[in-house]
Amino acid sequence: MNYPEIVRIAETKKETENIKTFRFKYNKKVRPGQFFMVWISGVDEIPMSVSYTDNFKGITVEQVGEATKALFKMKKGDKIGIRGPYGNGFKTPKGKVLFVAGGTGIIPVASLIEKIKKKNAVVVFGAKTKKKLFFMDRIKKSKLLISTDNGSFGYHGFASELVEEALRKEKFNSIITCGPEKMMKKILDLGIKHKIPVQASLERFMKCGIGICDSCAINGYHVCKDGPVFDDKTLGKMKDFGKFKREASGRRVRI
Repeated sequence: MNYPEIVRIAETKKETENIKTFRFKYNKKVRPGQFFMVWISGVDEIPMSVSYTDNFKGITVEQVGEATKALFKMKKGDKIGIRGPYGNGFKTPKGKVLFVAGGTGIIPVASLIEKIKKKNAVVVFGAKTKKKLFFMDRIKKSKLLISTDNGSFGYHGFASELVEEALRKEKFNSIITCGPEKMMKKILDLGIKHKIPVQASLERFMKCGIGICDSCAINGYHVCKDGPVFDDKTLGKMKDFGKFKREASGRRVRI
């Protein structure tokens, strides 16, 4: 059995009212887009996207359930367990890249954006409000197109609308996206229309993280093992992509 490695939290940073980053030393090599299984003693073990992939690793947490609420209360010096990294990360793209992130979808792509030369990266970042924008200091060197649902910052509308505008003005060699699945489905369709390769990071309910429990299955694929990053050819085979997901109970529900 792959037991978690116990690490001590070295640094915390509050990103927004309900999003917090935790940094720690972890020697294994990690690629942008991969994830950890994070163990919170006495509470649960949950999958978390890696937000920092250098020697000083990091996870960025949105406070939404019992485990994340417990993690959110932790501070410098507290201990957590780490298994991984697991899954496929993003393949490092060549040429000009259009990054599209919706909400917390910026978490797994930020470290890849930092690796791309400024002239080769355009970042579309959408959030509900200005207060929910974060990691701006990490992505500011790239060309930024920001949208908010309520118009409190940047373009008043959806990220997908900014993507359509960007595709009319510039030529891109690839698109990388993470965020709400309905948004990513639109981005996939736009990529296919413009004949641009797409990589998308999917989110599904996960228990084991290694493709055994079947809770993250989607149309014959396991998000934890075959993904979470999938290319456009594979996404095109997934009838449930952008339409259905499974709850913790396994019940299939509409997105």
